[in-house]
Amino acid sequence: MLLGIAARSIEHGLNQGCPLEPDPHDYPAALQAERATFVTLQIDGALRGCIGVLEAIRPLVLDVAHNAFAAAFQDPRFPPLTRAELPRLEIHISVLTPPHAMQFSSEADLLGQIRPGIDGLILEDRGRRGTFLPSVWEQLPSPSEFLEHLRYKAGLPSGYWSDTLAVSRYATESFGASIEEAFGEGRRSA
Repeated sequence: MLLGIAARSIEHGLNQGCPLEPDPHDYPAALQAERATFVTLQIDGALRGCIGVLEAIRPLVLDVAHNAFAAAFQDPRFPPLTRAELPRLEIHISVLTPPHAMQFSSEADLLGQIRPGIDGLILEDRGRRGTFLPSVWEQLPSPSEFLEHLRYKAGLPSGYWSDTLAVSRYATESFGASIEEAFGEGRRSA
């Protein structure tokens, strides 16, 4: 259902210039719950957009619809998606668990607690923040490499460490499909 909502929201964006606004009450209770999501778009295996939120602020169906639209049309790293790109689009949705603050006494202690392939991390300090979804472990398989690139993403210097550094972890349930498969899911569940 969520893949279908994402696909229809992107199509709605191409036609109307705004995200789909599904009524949460038209969906099962699990999809009405407030949950945080990221929607990642790819074309031919290459990133084409990724937008999401780290904290639950709206029902799951609305979060997916809004993040799918934003990933397609508002990711500042890419121009807005075109109709010609739509047939090659792949949609990946990550539903996040609530983040939990990690307790650590040193960088070595933190690195020892990180679970490769499982943990998404949020790193915060000095008014800066960055996150990596668990899927990033595919490109950065070691905890030290993962942490170093996360520092860079947050705008902190290489090797940065301080007593005020905060790190939270979360997990995701992730799934994806081609745009045609996603439309099929949406039509079956509508």
